[in-house]
Amino acid sequence: MTNISIIGLGLIGGSMAMDLKSQLNVRVAGVDNNPDNARVALELGLVHEILTYEEAIRKSEIIIVAIPVNSIETILSKILSDVSNTTVVIDVGSTKEKICASIKDHPRRGRFVAAHPLAGTESSGPKAALKGLFQNMKNIICEKELSDTDALQKAVKVFDSLGMETIYLSSSAHDKHLAYVSHLSHISSFTLSLTVLDIEKDEDQIFNLASTGYDSTARLAKSNPNTWTPIFEKNSEHLLTALEKYSDILDKFKKALKEQNTSALHQLMSEANDIKRVLNKK
Repeated sequence: MTNISIIGLGLIGGSMAMDLKSQLNVRVAGVDNNPDNARVALELGLVHEILTYEEAIRKSEIIIVAIPVNSIETILSKILSDVSNTTVVIDVGSTKEKICASIKDHPRRGRFVAAHPLAGTESSGPKAALKGLFQNMKNIICEKELSDTDALQKAVKVFDSLGMETIYLSSSAHDKHLAYVSHLSHISSFTLSLTVLDIEKDEDQIFNLASTGYDSTARLAKSNPNTWTPIFEKNSEHLLTALEKYSDILDKFKKALKEQNTSALHQLMSEANDIKRVLNKK
């Protein structure tokens, strides 16, 4: 029987718990400093039991840390100091460089695996947990060369059991590429929603006129600020680079519209259509 404890029972932690709990010879415990989250996760059957932090440290062979990235950075060193020399600690945060830097000199660094499962929705909390959320999705592991061989193997086995394909990046490359592809998308969605809420004062018209295009584009703006504020903070350097380029392209659209330059508008959209070629590789 493998004992796994998941610290943080929101969308990601809760969904991992749900799928791992359904496997044979796995016992999943939850740890959450929000008693309501812990109660709901237990009521929903996401975990076998709720443990205190101290109990989880003592009982678990694998500990998965699924809390906001700033909190991971704060608590990770303590977790590594408290666990045994055979326990595996995996984080699943959406930024990696500063988390990895926070424990780079820790004597138990080898027991840590820095991971990021690329899956999620705009919802949050244990009620948002979804069965099969990770199936056929990518998982990133960073700095694999700093993890002990057995720790890395056990972590990959966990993600394999969730139906994920694991790829490997450096922590700096992870943060750069995620800023350009994922984190910028969230800021774009937040910006769109703020613009519409500011300029369109008739909320009934927003509701009545929002089609599938607006709904899909604004979906990410429903994401939890408690999750995304620290992600933006920790990855601000790369995100600012992405935003500067985004702003430049918005200015091109603005200029073309002011000048009624339909040729320039058409050219911008035609160039953007190339994303179909890239995404069709999937």
